[in-house]
Amino acid sequence: MTVDIIQPGFSTTVEALRLHTWQLGPGQPTAVIDQFSDADFKLVVDDRADVHINSRDGRFYLGWFPNGRPGTEGEGWKLAVTGTAKVPGYHASFDTETPAHIVAAAVAAVIATSRPR
Repeated sequence: MTVDIIQPGFSTTVEALRLHTWQLGPGQPTAVIDQFSDADFKLVVDDRADVHINSRDGRFYLGWFPNGRPGTEGEGWKLAVTGTAKVPGYHASFDTETPAHIVAAAVAAVIATSRPR
């Protein structure tokens, strides 16, 4: 009988172990905000300079809190979609240092799933 002994761990190359450069920092919030049209969304800037965007039907909300959302630990973005009587809604949060293009991708995915009734 022959026993095949498998080496623990995984095999890789020196190339695969090289450090990567990752985008850090909040970036430009316009990458997120510019996705909204005046025809479908309302934008309000409050006295703290926080930005609130609602869909005209009131079921979508996005808040941008450059200095952190009050009452939270560093929440910079809040995305929420209200559910229906049969299907619950959902929400997602991103901290103040999340790159704006990451938030923009999430927002674009949510907008892409919406359709008028």
